[in-house]
Amino acid sequence: MSADTDTSVQPAVFIGHGSPMNTLELNRWTLAWRELGATLPRPRAVLVVSAHWFIGHSAITAMERPRTIHDFYGFPSELFAFEYPAPGAPAVAEEVAAALAPSWVGLDRDSWGIDHGAWSVLAHLLPDADVPILQLSVDATKTWDQHLELGRRLAGLRHEGVLVVASGNVVHNFRFADWSKVDAAHGWAESFDDAVRAAMTTDPAVVGGLAAHDAYHLAVPTPDHYMPLAYVAGVAVEEGLAARVVTDGHAYGSFSMAAYSVG
Repeated sequence: MSADTDTSVQPAVFIGHGSPMNTLELNRWTLAWRELGATLPRPRAVLVVSAHWFIGHSAITAMERPRTIHDFYGFPSELFAFEYPAPGAPAVAEEVAAALAPSWVGLDRDSWGIDHGAWSVLAHLLPDADVPILQLSVDATKTWDQHLELGRRLAGLRHEGVLVVASGNVVHNFRFADWSKVDAAHGWAESFDDAVRAAMTTDPAVVGGLAAHDAYHLAVPTPDHYMPLAYVAGVAVEEGLAARVVTDGHAYGSFSMAAYSVG
């Protein structure tokens, strides 16, 4: 552990990561991520729950040097050249697996790495890439309540210097994207985003009930980008806290850029 590492209580953060191009751009969202990163105590390690590691089981990266994964296509060469050379933390991976017991979590020592759902955010939150990074997969076989419970079990790690970062989007629907709405949203997207904000900032335990919202199936056509929110909601529930809004807003009609911090 480095001399300047702060093991005081770390927050749990959900960030709507939007386009991979946010990695290279300075806009109101990425500037907010930078401001947030500048205010955080230096963590011992960062545990990222990314929408882009959505698989049929729970796993955590446990290699010394996780690779930078360019899991997209059709973007400029500068994005494919981007590297986030942060170290891993195999010992912390074992701590995470123990914290999530009795749920089984596999230790991935050679397969995954740091995907763009993680590094597009970390490039601004921790631009020096000098803090150990781990990724926890989103298990596609689990329900919202099961993911919420995993989030509750992660809450204790915050008290041991581990920053929990969940990366996804509250609203994420490519089918209804409107490229003319650069910084605006369809009415249904705003409605669902508002409902999530109200829940997260007052009683995060009720967020799961928003599956009954009229706009849920438009806002969440697939669960991959939404489920990471359950981990931050779970931390909030376990700690008896509400979330605060880090940034909000929309992009291209059908994407929410909302970000929340707990603790």
